[in-house]
Amino acid sequence: MLIKALSLGPLEVNCYILSCPQTRLATVIDPGDEAGTIMQQIESNKLTVTSILLTHGHFDHVCAVAEVQKATGAVVYAHEKEKLNLASVALQTQFFGFPAPQSFEVDYWLGGGEQLEVGELKLEVLNTPGHSPGGICFLQGDLLLSGDALFYESIGRTDLPGGSTDTLLRAIRSQLLVLPDATQVYPGHGKNTTIGHEKKYNLFLQ
Repeated sequence: MLIKALSLGPLEVNCYILSCPQTRLATVIDPGDEAGTIMQQIESNKLTVTSILLTHGHFDHVCAVAEVQKATGAVVYAHEKEKLNLASVALQTQFFGFPAPQSFEVDYWLGGGEQLEVGELKLEVLNTPGHSPGGICFLQGDLLLSGDALFYESIGRTDLPGGSTDTLLRAIRSQLLVLPDATQVYPGHGKNTTIGHEKKYNLFLQ
């Protein structure tokens, strides 16, 4: 498994390109901005992108979806409870003073618990609502793509529509902290961490 992290856009969202070395098939997780930068990485590494995975529907995580989808022909996955967020992306960008992105359609709605394939890789979909109603994480072996649920010594904000601190904390404890301490956490913003580190040092989880 190969992973490339890109910090994109004014809110520095972490976009990840996860690829299978045997097949060169790949998925793009949260293409939030700068589609050209994403495509440059895909083309320079000679990858075939088959899917785009969204951890949730906030605008900073989805603004480059349409362009990447058009360039690659990839199918888009998101949680079914993110339909309202995804339908309001243009309003979200307007509220925060950014231009509206191109619109796109989700091809497959998830409910949590699915296993997605990228070449020979298998990604498990974990339900982690609280930052948003349909927030999800993707687990591949000992690597967790945590979106805006869990950060380095922090958690996602819960003051946006549909957010709930209690819901998010329950999800983190039941879905993420049960993973092995050595699990590498690749969050939606900021630097990487591990489950073990967050158990020990994340004050929100004490």
